[in-house]
Amino acid sequence: MERMTIEAEGALLAARLYRPVGPLRAHQVLHGATGVPQLYYRPFAEWAASRGVATLTYDYRDFGESGTGPLRRSRATFIDWMLSDQQAAEQALARLAPEGSLRIIGHSLGGLGFSFRVPDPRVDCITTVGAGVGHVSDHPWSYRPLALAFWYLLGPVGIALTGYLPGRHLALGADLPKGVYWQWRRWCTRHGFYSHDFGSLLPHPDYERVTPALRVLTMADDPVVPPAACRRYADCFPAERVAYRILDPQAHGLRRLGHIQVFSRASAPVWPELLGLGEEAGPSATMPASTPATPSTASVLTGALEPTA
Repeated sequence: MERMTIEAEGALLAARLYRPVGPLRAHQVLHGATGVPQLYYRPFAEWAASRGVATLTYDYRDFGESGTGPLRRSRATFIDWMLSDQQAAEQALARLAPEGSLRIIGHSLGGLGFSFRVPDPRVDCITTVGAGVGHVSDHPWSYRPLALAFWYLLGPVGIALTGYLPGRHLALGADLPKGVYWQWRRWCTRHGFYSHDFGSLLPHPDYERVTPALRVLTMADDPVVPPAACRRYADCFPAERVAYRILDPQAHGLRRLGHIQVFSRASAPVWPELLGLGEEAGPSATMPASTPATPSTASVLTGALEPTA
């Protein structure tokens, strides 16, 4: 693993490149979910590297290892993360790997930005995991009270008191810049998700553009971005371009996959599906010998409170 920094528009992003073991198959960049630090993806990145797929991870601006000062002073927005930071990471990967195949894998928010830009011509596969366009009404009834409390009570009150989303103090996971929270909240509580910002804060996405192979993966038991929201996202693209798949935890001998937990070490048996290697990677994923522990419950709740991004 090699530490590095990525220059993004107005920010420096802390990144890590996991070099491949054995013959190189491809280089991939992993765009993370909202509030999930890159270290959470380390087990998956190490495993992918052991399969010959070099993996670049990073933290969005003013978050995780990319934090630079008091969070209340941050001006970062959700769009900064989705457009500027993701694009910078993809460009960095292309520079690090001047030859060979490139891939993009995006978790939740990480899978929503690629249609707003033209990918490097060497990108031959884009995989989204738990990425969807939806609304709070998409959540199952058992989860909906938690989401509504996050959007209309805990988040606004926390920001009013601190100047940022104090996730750790509220036992909701990671702290986030207020600009990220407010934009995220607007998308998830309005029908049409981010379409209201097309032509103003966001460029118009080009869903019709000929792009690499597109795989849209969703988890059958995901209450955060349910399959209906992911299906709606997949339907934005021409049907012949999209491979849409629902991952069933029981089919992989697991009790659950959830939303954030699909990248945890406990979900390793499903990782060949995420990587797109299928049976080529073997029927199950072997865990690296040295990996960080699964985040605390509070850290996982950061993703659990990620209603549709």
